[in-house]
Amino acid sequence: MWNLKTGKLIHTLSGHSDDVKAIAFSRDGKTLASASWDKTVKLWDVETGKILRVFEHSDAVRTVAISPNGQILVSGCQDGKVIIWQMTSGKLNIPLAAHNQAVSSVAFSADGQTIASGSYDQTIKLWNFQTGQLLHTLQGHQKAIYSVAFSADGQTLASGSADTTIKIWRLSNENVTSILPRPIPIMISKPSN
Repeated sequence: MWNLKTGKLIHTLSGHSDDVKAIAFSRDGKTLASASWDKTVKLWDVETGKILRVFEHSDAVRTVAISPNGQILVSGCQDGKVIIWQMTSGKLNIPLAAHNQAVSSVAFSADGQTIASGSYDQTIKLWNFQTGQLLHTLQGHQKAIYSVAFSADGQTLASGSADTTIKIWRLSNENVTSILPRPIPIMISKPSN
């Protein structure tokens, strides 16, 4: 970790036994989560550099996000699972058999109620974080999805893909509002009840 004002190194956090694939700060900046190929997510105290908690997984962890309120952690794994954890207790809340291929990106909406997961299976899935219920599956990318991000108002989701496009999804009406740089057909499906 670096001091942005001075450019000096504050901490080097060591504790993983394999590649660190993703990191995420809590909104208050006091906690950092790190996802690793060593099948763990580690929670770090930013001030001391000490490990607060270790979340064990059954496969390599590619991505991690912390909820806006700092209470929930979500991780995405090589085996296609999305896992929702309670940060304070370390309790596994909900494991989701989410995707057919690796989960490459996860994100919380600004209100913390919805989780988006993007995958190598070319889909984005939206989840209710409280229940783990699948809300929507967004399709339209032609290759793996590498990144997903919500807008500040939670009404728009952006996804970036190996197909060289960024798609902008308007979530309030479930339509794509624009596709960059070239348009291709899209499909949105709701889970059948």
